This record gives sequence, C-alpha cells and structure tokens, in this order.
Amino acid sequence: MSPPGKPAPAQPAQAPPPPVYFDARRELAARFLFGDGLEIGPLHQPLELPSDARARYVDRMTAEQLRSEYPELADWDLTQVDIVDDGERLATIPEESQDFIIANHFLEHCEDPLRTIETHLGKLRPGGVLFYAVPDKRFTFDFRRPVTPLDHMIADYEDGPEGSRSTHYEEWCRLVIDQESDSTGTAEQAASEEWVARRARELEEAGYSIHMHVWTQAEFLRLILELRDRFDEAFDIEAAARVAIEFIVVLRKDGPLPQPPAKSGPLAVVTDPGERHRMRAVLARRVRGLLRGARHRIRRPR
Repeated sequence: MSPPGKPAPAQPAQAPPPPVYFDARRELAARFLFGDGLEIGPLHQPLELPSDARARYVDRMTAEQLRSEYPELADWDLTQVDIVDDGERLATIPEESQDFIIANHFLEHCEDPLRTIETHLGKLRPGGVLFYAVPDKRFTFDFRRPVTPLDHMIADYEDGPEGSRSTHYEEWCRLVIDQESDSTGTAEQAASEEWVARRARELEEAGYSIHMHVWTQAEFLRLILELRDRFDEAFDIEAAARVAIEFIVVLRKDGPLPQPPAKSGPLAVVTDPGERHRMRAVLARRVRGLLRGARHRIRRPR
C-alpha cells in the first residue's frame, strides 16, 4: 500500500513488439547453417533451413504425444520428431557429432541454461554453430517479472538448480498465472501469498513447464558474454539480432572453421511495395505463431 496522499507506483505494462526490419531467422539461417544438425522442440514452427542444411528434430515426446499434450495446436501441423530425448542433456547424441544445433524459445524453459549451452557446445563438431532465439520478456506475458540476475544463473550452474526451483514457480504464480486464466484461481486469489504458495507447489509437483528464466536482449547478451569468459572462449559470437518479440544469437564453437558452401549471392533487398507488404504480412503471422506457441509451451505439464 502507498502512503496516504501518495500515488501508487506505476505498474509495468506489456510493451508492443518492435517493428520488424528483416526476417532475422531466415537470413541468419541462410548464412550460417549448413551440414547436418539438430533442432530442439520445433513444434509447429521449425526453422526454415537453406538447401545445404539438414536437421533432425528432437523433442521430449513423439509428435502424436505432443499433439495430445497441446490440443490448442490442433489446427497446426506439428513437426515430426526424429529423436525423443531431453533437449537440455541430449544423452542420445554423441559428442562432437553435429554441424549445428537450433533451439528457439527453449533456453528460457531450462532450469540451468549455462549447463545446457555447455552441453550443446560439446555435441558440436569444431567450428559448429549454435542458433538460439529467446523471447524478450518485455513483449510477452513475462513483462511483470524481474529479469533473472546473472548471479542467480551462475549459482544454478555451480550448485544445481534444485534450490531455486520453488522460487521460479512462486514468481510465475504471483506475476503471470492470472493472465493465463488459470482455472484454479483468479487475479484476486493470486494476491494471496497462501494461494501462491499452494498453487506453486502443485505446478512444481506436476512438472508444469514454465519460463524458468527471463531476459531482455541486453541481459541475454550479458549472459552469453559471461559464458564465453567462463568457458575459456570456447565459442565466438557470429551474429546477434532482435526481431519482433525475440532476440537471436549465432554462436560458433572454437576450432578449425569449416569451408562454407557457395551461396547464390546476398539475399535480395526487396524494393517493390507490394512484395514488402506481403513479407510484412508473412512476418506478422510468424510473430503471432511465436506468441501462440510460447503460451502453449507453458500451459501444459511436462
């Protein structure tokens, strides 16, 4: 409560997505991905790959099981799953066996993102590429949540994530769940710490999939720079870009660099107004799909 006569502090508002200046996913994939690799958790939006890149698709269950898990995606075509595995551990994938690994809107679900990235690096051949996209919390349902401090993620890496797991669920119930029309409570109930604690325990015990960590583009880039120092410059940053609600980084593992395949030249700059309008419409649909997919990833228990 604010003191009498003093206005209550302004509540954060969900920011509208920034304008889309270019199709960063498609253009970065076309420039940096080739050979044989993996994409983790594509659901209904696998990355569009260039003709010289081939991906196998990894998820924690089959496409049929995923369709049952996410009935809200009934009208979407789900990507067929080639490998059933935990995307954080990739236990079935041999070390140094992949030319690239794609994980879009995945790292925020990981309890220990530093170890996940370390694991992914280990699965790459020298010179291989990691392609990550994460949502910027300012433009999603996470907008009320504070950015996850870097020290917190370092502690999860060094001490294990179990000690902080409950706090993530409590923060979720306190600051996000009322927006998701949770059937067990209302926004008024969410103001009750007793209800928050009870509901958080229920979701944690069910293994309910939430965004464990949240970032803006600046904080996520700080995390990547911290990892580069911590892992003795085991990778370089090839590219970083913001597009709509997400931030993309392309990381290349240290080692002899593979010879890139011949490309057909730079991607064309579209000057025709009609074609520009068409491309904006395509990107707008893609952004809506990202938002819808992100909601569905978090609304069902694992």
